[in-house]
Order: sequence, then C-alpha cells, then structure tokens
Amino acid sequence: MLLHGVGLDHTMWAPLSERLARRTIAIDLPGHGAQPPLREPQSLAGLADDVLRRLPDGRVHLVGFSLGALIAQHIARFHSERVATLSCVSAVCRRTPAETAAVETRLAAAETQFADSVTASLQRWYPEDSSVPAEIKTATERVLLANDVTSYLHAYAVFASGDQEIAPELGQITVPTLAITGELDPGSTPEMSQRLADEVPDARLVIVPGARHMLPVEDASALAEALTAFIEESEGIHHD
Repeated sequence: MLLHGVGLDHTMWAPLSERLARRTIAIDLPGHGAQPPLREPQSLAGLADDVLRRLPDGRVHLVGFSLGALIAQHIARFHSERVATLSCVSAVCRRTPAETAAVETRLAAAETQFADSVTASLQRWYPEDSSVPAEIKTATERVLLANDVTSYLHAYAVFASGDQEIAPELGQITVPTLAITGELDPGSTPEMSQRLADEVPDARLVIVPGARHMLPVEDASALAEALTAFIEESEGIHHD
C-alpha cells in the first residue's frame, strides 16, 4: 500500500510498482489527485483516518513517502492490526528548530507564490546533474501545478508540523519498521531517518547513496530491493 507526498498523487509510484514482484495499490491522499479538495485546516490524525477508511481489508505492507510516511506512522501506531510492516521513505522526524523554520518558510512561499514554489521544489528534487529522465521531471511538474492551491496548503501545513505531532508516539510503534532515504536529501535528511530508526523499536535504517528526495523515481531499483528484503525478512522468507 503506497502513500505519496504533498502535492503529488498515486502516479509517482509507477517506477517502483514496475520493479516490485508484489501487488501494489497506490491511492491519492486526501485533497490530492481524484480526492475532493481540502477546504479546512487538517490534522495528521484526520488525514490518517481518511486513508485508513480506504485501506483494503486485512493487514497491508504500508509504504509512505514524505507526508505519506507521517500518515503511515500514525496508522501503524494507532491501528497496528491493519499494518504488517511500516516503511518510511524520505521521511521527516523530529525537525530541529532550524529545520522547522526552513519548512515553514517553504510553506509561506507557497502561500504567496505557488508557481514559484513548485519551481523551487523541482530544482531541489531534480538539480541539473540529476539522472532522472526528462519525462519524469515533466510529469512531476504537471502534477504539482495541477494542485488546488488551498488544498495543497492545508496538506503542506500538516507536513510542516506532523512530525512534532507523531514524535511522542514513535516509541509505541510495534510493527516491523524500515526508515529509508537518499544520502543527498536536503529536506528529509539521513539524520532524520536515523532519528526515526532510533525512536521506533528495532527499526531498520537504509541510506541510498547518491539519491535525493524523490527516491521512488530517482532510484526505484534500490528502493524496490530494500523494500523486498525488508518485507521478506518480516515474513520469514529466506533465499539461499
């Protein structure tokens, strides 16, 4: 079960889904893609409840990216009976005051100059030396610019504060957990994934060399390999 990040939609997972030998379901988060736009301020718990209602029956391997990782953490903490494993991709965790100020500055910029903030995001995610194909970059830009701005801002506000909301609960997560991010991610840094792995009991940490924030498209093969190994280990599958 794949949960995307702020301003994106389920289509961001296509490169990963192609590389996983498992059935995947990618849904649009509240206020994104085909979901109704958000018209009121949101909480992490509220977004998580919306996603929870749309999960398939039984237990799922829950994979969240960025905001999706915060939502996945909330579901794993309070509805562990629905979660077989938790994988947090490019996740934020316990931002420092400086890191909090940086994300709040990005939120303020999106409020006043949305198109410019999209351009800035793309430059952070896909700098000139990025190996991501042009068509992927174009697709990401198209999805970002198609956002309902009010809805985007409500979701981004949760992303900016949600790590503080879930932080006191991380030690109570009991499902097998993976924290994975790119070595060069400036926003969801390796240090944040280390914090997450330190907080969640017995969590596994993986840092992907050379990757930035958009790990699911920049190095889908590395992410697929890490997810497969983690999930198979949780299921007791061993390869000779």
